[in-house]
Amino acid sequence: MDAKIRLYVDQPLAPGQAVRLSPDQAHYLTGVMRLSAGAAILLFNGRDGEWRATLAEASKRGAIAICDARTKPLHLPPDLWLLFAPIKKARTDFIVEKAVELGAARILPVQTRHTNSERIRQDRLQAHATEAAEQCGATYVPEVADLQHLDKFLSRWPDDRRLYWCDETAIGQPATLSPALGPAAILIGPEGGFSADEAAKLRARPNVTPLSLGPRILRADTAAVAALTLWQASCGDWR
Repeated sequence: MDAKIRLYVDQPLAPGQAVRLSPDQAHYLTGVMRLSAGAAILLFNGRDGEWRATLAEASKRGAIAICDARTKPLHLPPDLWLLFAPIKKARTDFIVEKAVELGAARILPVQTRHTNSERIRQDRLQAHATEAAEQCGATYVPEVADLQHLDKFLSRWPDDRRLYWCDETAIGQPATLSPALGPAAILIGPEGGFSADEAAKLRARPNVTPLSLGPRILRADTAAVAALTLWQASCGDWR
């Protein structure tokens, strides 16, 4: 029987390993998808790859799956972080979802002078990242960090990580990246753009590279997708 449902679990996966699923996962499998004992599912935990498992127990009281065999090895995304200023709720959810699909290794919400939202629900965004990994076939779930101020990030930014700053003032310049090795990050600003002070601090850092995203003004969520795609095609695991 083909297994189509994928679930993330924070438990070891190995041949014969019994995995007790969470109450929400048990409800989804039995109450929503109408699976019963003997059905096949896929499990991953971000460490041991993807595993085919068989439901040994499946009821309203809970579900237990037994690992049969590994179907995929662990595939880590490139060492690429996405920093973005949160926007309206649904569009922030969209950014997190697409960042997972496009292979970001970490997702870092950042507070700037013109950020629309002063707080986020980190646990809710992490759940969105997990759901996106389950849907897109990833074997790794990137961390979604809590909201931090841009100045705090810059004050402790690692010297060996290149930061590609999507600079809205660079509209019209070629949207290109030179293939480069090493850790990298992409910074997407708020809908109101970066303040003059923030732009000056970014330009002053030796490991920050301004990046144009072409001849048109992009919304923040579109810019995140465009920048991740551009980097993956030029420097990441799409080559």
